[in-house]
Amino acid sequence: MNEMRPIKCTIFRGGTSKGLYFLKNDLPSNPELRDRVLLSIFGSPDKRQIDGLGGADPLTSKLAIVSPSKEKGIDIEYTFGQVAIEEAKIFYQSMCGNITSGVGPFAINAGIVDAKEGITKVVMRNTNTGKKVIAEVPVKNGKASCVGDYEIAGVSGTSAKILMDMAGTAGALTGSLLPTGNVKDILTVPGVGKVEVSIVDCGACQIYVRAKDLGLKGIEEPKELDSQPDLLKKIEAIRAYATHVIGLTDTPNSASEVRRNTPHIALIAESQGYKNFQNGELIPEGSVDFVARMLFMQIMHKTYAGTGSIAISVASQIPGTIVNDAIKSIDMNKGYIRFGHPSGVIEVEVDVTKNENQYVVNRAAIGRTARMIMEGYVYVRESVFENYGW
Repeated sequence: MNEMRPIKCTIFRGGTSKGLYFLKNDLPSNPELRDRVLLSIFGSPDKRQIDGLGGADPLTSKLAIVSPSKEKGIDIEYTFGQVAIEEAKIFYQSMCGNITSGVGPFAINAGIVDAKEGITKVVMRNTNTGKKVIAEVPVKNGKASCVGDYEIAGVSGTSAKILMDMAGTAGALTGSLLPTGNVKDILTVPGVGKVEVSIVDCGACQIYVRAKDLGLKGIEEPKELDSQPDLLKKIEAIRAYATHVIGLTDTPNSASEVRRNTPHIALIAESQGYKNFQNGELIPEGSVDFVARMLFMQIMHKTYAGTGSIAISVASQIPGTIVNDAIKSIDMNKGYIRFGHPSGVIEVEVDVTKNENQYVVNRAAIGRTARMIMEGYVYVRESVFENYGW
């Protein structure tokens, strides 16, 4: 009997994240066994993930499971998983825009989507949320292209631009673009006090707080925030309480356990100059509409989540939200928004209109890049499969 079993696997950089991509049929159909296998592949639980392919960072401990779709008008379905590093858990409650940007190229390369030279439009259904995403993927010689002149902050070099329209993800987590029905809410958070927030759900569900309300400028680097455990606890208390308020957990305390990865929380401030923490490049005040610092898995995100970029751009177009208030001068007709994060600037094409009393997201598209890094087999101990009959 062999001690190890091979599982077909592809490593893709998707946007500013990196993940493992699998065809659904290459994994066990039993969810419990599937997660045992995936945790073994990543090397979790272990803060170094040294015995697996995980990168010991929330931005590299991610996966996508992809399959052809039987639904008319949908090419593929995919499931996103956020793999905990120090726990034997995989979180499936949300989607990830960066990992999503690699799904189309992966499906094309795997032959489950017909490739069309130039641009192949891939219509996908995210199974975590039930929402639709449309990706425009550059193709050359029948494979997803990774050569181009498009650059995204947080990734060195340039690549081919993948445009993802996520307007169809409004209400992805809660069923409503504005989960509380309000553009702002004042929450009385135990141990913190009264905090004004805005909550918007499109792509991702995000909670927005003014940076100055927490004694911050809004241009802090990750290490500045991550080195303040008391402040991190306060921010997590706000996130957890808001998560409970919008009905995603039974109690605020449980949010830190069962919903560690979503909703996100972001700190918002008016546009100001600052330095890219990765390369020291100056980002001028006039180059962005506002600045944001997002927390993910209770530490600062080194860039900004792809789905979060959709949510925050939509929030910027809704009068009265904390994000909209932070913009000194906004042209609602220019068709895009630019905001600053720790590693640079993200631009999102966005169009939001009001139909009677409801806001409607007509377009929310972000440019990303993706590249296949490795394709092959990852080996899993046979003991992982014991008593499961697979």
